Amino acid sequence: MPETTAQPAGVPVPVPASGTVHWIGAGLSTGSGLAALCDAADRVRLWHRTEERAARSLETRGLTGRVEPRAYTLPALTAELAPGDVVVSMLPAPEHAGLLAACVSRGAHFACSSYVSDAVLDQVPAATAAGVVVLTESGLDPGIDHLFAHSLIARAREEIGADTTAEVSLTSYCGGIPAVPNDFRYRFSWAPAGVLNALRSPARYIEAGAETTAPRPWEATRPHVVDGEPFEVYPNRDSLPFVDQYGLPPAWKPQTFIRGTLRLDGWLDAWQPVFEELRHGDDQRIAALAQELAARYPTTDADRDRVVLAVSLDVRAGSDRTDRTWSGRYLLDLEGDAEESAMARCVSRTLALGVKRILGDGLPPGLNRAAETAERSEDWLAELARDGVDFTLRTGKDS
Repeated sequence: MPETTAQPAGVPVPVPASGTVHWIGAGLSTGSGLAALCDAADRVRLWHRTEERAARSLETRGLTGRVEPRAYTLPALTAELAPGDVVVSMLPAPEHAGLLAACVSRGAHFACSSYVSDAVLDQVPAATAAGVVVLTESGLDPGIDHLFAHSLIARAREEIGADTTAEVSLTSYCGGIPAVPNDFRYRFSWAPAGVLNALRSPARYIEAGAETTAPRPWEATRPHVVDGEPFEVYPNRDSLPFVDQYGLPPAWKPQTFIRGTLRLDGWLDAWQPVFEELRHGDDQRIAALAQELAARYPTTDADRDRVVLAVSLDVRAGSDRTDRTWSGRYLLDLEGDAEESAMARCVSRTLALGVKRILGDGLPPGLNRAAETAERSEDWLAELARDGVDFTLRTGKDS
């Protein structure tokens, strides 16, 4: 059943879906979600660097004849867009704004797995007025992590009460790591420049009840045990906006609120030479370093990747004599196989769920994310489980 969302007063009705999906890019995160859309859409087109590369990618995935190959340029795509089409961007985030502008001009909907950039956010009012759906943060991280967090907070609210004064700890750590560890404790499963530049960006989070900033995120790396297995984790980006985005009750005071990256145990030591470069290198040197590392530690066809996403919530309410606690843990731990990588499965399957909502006219115009309500999160998690994205949930309470 398509997901239905009531239209707020004054919000335009979305342009009816045409049934055509344009999937842009066939990189490491394009997996079985593309095949899933063949069953949901009337027509699917894969746009890649050349038509020949697109055709080869489809052949590898067993989709020859089910998906139309195309050579991607923005003008070529724009010329083929019709009102109600859905554009799915697997391109780097800086290219999303141009794609969205083309969508708005043609009355086509837009979907991606990336965080919302300022350039995309600037176009949301025009997209909303045009009846265009803008779906973002619908991959693994961001995406499934949001689903887990919304689900845990909703369960805790039911047990503790939203109006009850409480202290809260929420941690959300995700990492794409090699299934068979190497000396470098990592293999590049996405753009190396993106990995390095993320480490160069300060991280903001809550620790010991106070806002904290780590100018160099790796310097805040700490041990983290998941099901008895040791890992290392560090904060990234800005965690603070998600306190409101996740709907944390105002009566609950976050003592810890961190969204971050998970790495294999020993990563911090193995990467010390990289950190020295990050401390002192300019943009040109970091770009060169990214290419060097990509060549030295690639993910090859013989490698199997592993995705670990661990989201935990602990809530303590009441006075010393009447403490009530609740805890919940979601864990996703998948290894890739010969068919597709774990990263591709998680990202593309989640994104495909969102595109199916658009195809069913189930999302309102304007900005949407994978999870904005607990109800939506539970629906999406149930579908992901049926689609082979396995995870576990553990909860407990003490009153």
